Amino acid sequence: MNEEQRKAGSLDVIAQRNKKEKDYSQYFETVYQPPSLKEAKKRGKEEVKYNRDFQIDEKFKDMGKGRTFFIKTYGCQMNAHDTEVMAGIFEALGYTLADDMLKADVILLNTCAIRENAENKVFSEIGNLKHLKRDRPDCLIGVCGCMSQEESVVNKILKSFQNVDMIFGTHNIHKLPEILEEAYLSKAMVIDVWSKEGDVIENLPKVRDDYFKAWVNIMYGCDKFCTYCIVPFTRGKERSRRPEDIIEEVRDLARQGYKEITLLGQNVNSYGKDLQDIEYGLGDLFEDIAKIDIPRVRFTTSHPWDFTDHMIEVIAKGGNIVPHIHLPVQSGNDAVLKIMGRKYTRESYLDLVNRIKAAIPDVALTTDIIVGYPNETEEQFEETLSLYDEVEFEHAYTYLYSQRDGTPAARMKDNVATEVKKERLQRLNKKVGYYSERALKAYEGEVVTVLCEGSSKKDENVLAGYTEKNKLVNFRGPKEAIGQLVKVKIDEAKQYSLNGTFLNIVEAEAVEA
Repeated sequence: MNEEQRKAGSLDVIAQRNKKEKDYSQYFETVYQPPSLKEAKKRGKEEVKYNRDFQIDEKFKDMGKGRTFFIKTYGCQMNAHDTEVMAGIFEALGYTLADDMLKADVILLNTCAIRENAENKVFSEIGNLKHLKRDRPDCLIGVCGCMSQEESVVNKILKSFQNVDMIFGTHNIHKLPEILEEAYLSKAMVIDVWSKEGDVIENLPKVRDDYFKAWVNIMYGCDKFCTYCIVPFTRGKERSRRPEDIIEEVRDLARQGYKEITLLGQNVNSYGKDLQDIEYGLGDLFEDIAKIDIPRVRFTTSHPWDFTDHMIEVIAKGGNIVPHIHLPVQSGNDAVLKIMGRKYTRESYLDLVNRIKAAIPDVALTTDIIVGYPNETEEQFEETLSLYDEVEFEHAYTYLYSQRDGTPAARMKDNVATEVKKERLQRLNKKVGYYSERALKAYEGEVVTVLCEGSSKKDENVLAGYTEKNKLVNFRGPKEAIGQLVKVKIDEAKQYSLNGTFLNIVEAEAVEA
């Protein structure tokens, strides 16, 4: 279907929702801007522009007066960060946060496209909201995030979910005021999705989820094109923020008393490669942030291909870059890695691990693994198990392979039986549990520093938090400990968590920057 046919096909939908409108041409320019996978695959040479003067137009300032909003977030840390930005824009417009999604005047579903299960949850939620739209037609329902960047998703919403008022993507969150205004004024479904990535927009307002832990986005997009992954198409090409803007944001968080930040990107290790005027990578950023009084600095997601010796060197110096490295391997077999498009081999991955361990002996390594990739044999899967034994990961996130429309892998035959996938996953998870329990056992009797994040999910009378190596610790203690670094003596190690006794809150001057 060409562009004209697609627009014509959507005209019927727009006409049904706005029969009184005589001229529909305006919708093709402002209201109906659909995603295009073909366009998203292009990696142009256009210069990325940096907008440091973002301001919300005065005409929108009272838009949210007397109105409420609610954002339901699916997926990764980047989506959580995007939600914080959208919440900041809502509040700048005068909206207040609703404590119940079903009572909100504007509902946004901030979506994830990584796995089919995540998409199914979103479609189910949209369906559940149909009755709300019937009862409260003035309520606005929007779909944003990675799913919105997929043509098939937008077409499905157009066809089956007329209760949706607006769809916008990952590149134009800063246009939320204009999108909301269009949704209020128009009877048509507002679709504003950029298939080409946008500029880097600074000074966007944020409402952070925590007052002690923060996400700091350092770059956008990904150029790795792993064959199973839709992210390069939904998030666009790699665009790095300027180091001075990142450093100023981190300094501001330090001034506010934040205890931990996580540097975010689809592939943080490639940070700075697109900066034309300076030679400045993630290792350099680590060095500069190490001078700032933030007790803990994490980074994710990390691709083995771009992990440099300079990064290893800086982490090995200690300081505030934590000795926990999440290093997704996905498979331990070279043939599978090749069809995954991972650009490294088993040998090169193990060489990187050995260099990391030699420089940082106490490092905690974790990983991601996909089970049952197309054509994966039993022998190839066993190589993944043997690699796990060789590295001795302290934890892993494991997944059954599932096809994602629009990815190169979707053209491969998904020829590993579901029963085989599940059996392999069970064997892998048994190994994950063994090494996790073994790593945690070493903490018994030790005193660790924990960033207390609040009450345990299982018992509100128990507090919970994480060590610098990302180990979950449960303990009983005073509520004043929440948001603070505390000392805890470990009494018991379980398979995936630790139980301990609260000792004291760490005084600010005792924290090493």
